[in-house]
Amino acid sequence: MMVMKTTAGIIATLAAACLAAAQSFSPAFMDRSADPCTDFYQYACGGWRAANPVPPDYSRWGRFEELAQRNQEILRGILEASASASRRTPVEQKIGDYYASCLDEEAIEKAGLAPLKPELDRIANLKGAGELAALVARLHGLGGAALFVFSSQPDIKNSAQMIAGVAQGGIGLPDRDYYLNPDARAADLRAKYAAHIRRMFELAGSAPAEAEAKAKAVLEIETALATASFDRVTRRDPYKNYNKLSRKELASLSPSFAWDRYFTGRTAPGFDSLNVQNPEFFRALESLVKSRTVDDWKAYLSWHLLHLAAPTLPRAFVEEDFDFFGRTLGGQKTQRPRWRRCIDAVDGDLGEALGQKYVEKSFPPDARQRMLELVAAVEGAMEADLKALDWMGPETRKRAIEKLRAVANKIGYPDTWRDYTALKIARGDALGNSLRSNEFNGNYRLAKIGKPVDPKEWGMTPPTVNAYYSPAMNNINFPAGILQPPFFDARMDDAVNFGGIGAVIAHELTHGFDDQGRKYDAKGNLTDWWTEHDAKEFERRSQCFVDQYAGYTATGDLKLNGKLTLGENVADNGGVVLALMALRSRLQGKPAEKIDGFTPEQRFFLSWGQVWCQNMTEEQARLRAVTDPHSPGRYRTNGVVSNMPEFREAFSCRPGQPMVRENACRVW
Repeated sequence: MMVMKTTAGIIATLAAACLAAAQSFSPAFMDRSADPCTDFYQYACGGWRAANPVPPDYSRWGRFEELAQRNQEILRGILEASASASRRTPVEQKIGDYYASCLDEEAIEKAGLAPLKPELDRIANLKGAGELAALVARLHGLGGAALFVFSSQPDIKNSAQMIAGVAQGGIGLPDRDYYLNPDARAADLRAKYAAHIRRMFELAGSAPAEAEAKAKAVLEIETALATASFDRVTRRDPYKNYNKLSRKELASLSPSFAWDRYFTGRTAPGFDSLNVQNPEFFRALESLVKSRTVDDWKAYLSWHLLHLAAPTLPRAFVEEDFDFFGRTLGGQKTQRPRWRRCIDAVDGDLGEALGQKYVEKSFPPDARQRMLELVAAVEGAMEADLKALDWMGPETRKRAIEKLRAVANKIGYPDTWRDYTALKIARGDALGNSLRSNEFNGNYRLAKIGKPVDPKEWGMTPPTVNAYYSPAMNNINFPAGILQPPFFDARMDDAVNFGGIGAVIAHELTHGFDDQGRKYDAKGNLTDWWTEHDAKEFERRSQCFVDQYAGYTATGDLKLNGKLTLGENVADNGGVVLALMALRSRLQGKPAEKIDGFTPEQRFFLSWGQVWCQNMTEEQARLRAVTDPHSPGRYRTNGVVSNMPEFREAFSCRPGQPMVRENACRVW
């Protein structure tokens, strides 16, 4: 049983202590024996990396994880106080009881598989393919990922309106290529995945031979789904992923799947048309429905239910789930403490309820104002850059500036918090809380179908250490969780802040003009607003980045995918260029005083480099090379600075040195 000890006063002390311990740029993180012109990443991060090996309960450890862990210490105090207080607000009751229930392993062990039995029985009673759609709808409502994804989305050709959408899905491994890659390493992973599925079925009560047969069926169905899926590069093309069809046209792709029963089961609002991300995938679904037996579908749906519920099931399920997805796939040696996993669960299911309390402790109003000033400075630099680009013609330039000026800035947290009143959170019911939260949040998303887009809504929770640009809404979003050291530090000089959060701001802005974002106009509609000449010039310059990053080694014999990482690489390179422009504008007329022995420009680049200090396991490096559109920290640093004459000048690098690319890439 958990014991609650933290008081409100201790929470405030803990928040202050976490902030005091946070560091942004530090000379101690450097390796001064390295030559910045040979390997700037080692020069900027060598000290930090040597002192920060990957902890056993992580598969990657970097400045993002470092900050996320500090944020969790604050969230832990909030949640323990909310769980133990005698007088609580409705928000405190929900987040506190969810957290306490998640931590209560004794109650979870005692309940065993009984809380999941009604859903398992529902699947076991499947009589034929005609009932499949209703069962999939039920599983999706609980948060499961079987067969495909159904949700709401902005209509990217009428971006003010929300529409329904279906997309490929239904696989348990991280990417389609895990099923289709013929090499020995991938085959070994598939065998281990099948063994994991078998063990999960055995834990759920299946005899060994029965569990073996079920695992075989699951892997065959998922392989068929993977074969019909777009690869990750194709999924980055908005034109290929936008196919607006009527409900009748969708039904004609897979008539053996009872779509009307599915939509009724999801209690979706009425709609006549929807976006079908990959029509060929849904044609393949037809073959699957017709060819697989009822027992195969029972196995497949049961597996996805067990996989969904694993974190809130007894310890044997939790450990088996971690053994494959954490240890085998990611190289993580041990589980993170349960309290950290439970904080993630609260943030995932009640993110804006928890976020309200986090913002109170960690993001004062003056921090929001400082961020708005930094955003304005970076936007000013980007407009100046657009006006000066020699490769962009006047017509495209005019439209680009219009789009830039239309970008909305969302800083820290939503203006209006979500209402969780209708969500039941019961003390001692960890699985029920999780499934009810999934259903509540799924219904919340589906209710948007047919309604106007809400441009003020957030896609990340306030404690999140991340940021994003939305092409359909043309806005940039910076949760309070990332507006902390090392990214943003009110105690540090402008050079450090522009090298950290300033470059991240510019990174997100340039996503509106990368190989994906440039295809949307100022209102967020998918439309071609570039002249043919300028579009070709952009593609030519982008290809330079494809080639550059495809030459970098992720790990061992595995190279980065230059096409998959193109958008992020263009944003990294453009972001640092624009942030430096903003810094120089801010410093204009001021003496270039050195701090810690470094000029403002040097501190700027060091700050950028130190944001990306990280270590990771080989397994995680391989996983990310296949699935992550971001390059590893080494190349987010060296790949950028090697393209910049401003860096060469700052560190007096000579032609021919590794950080001086002969054929430098540049878009912005």
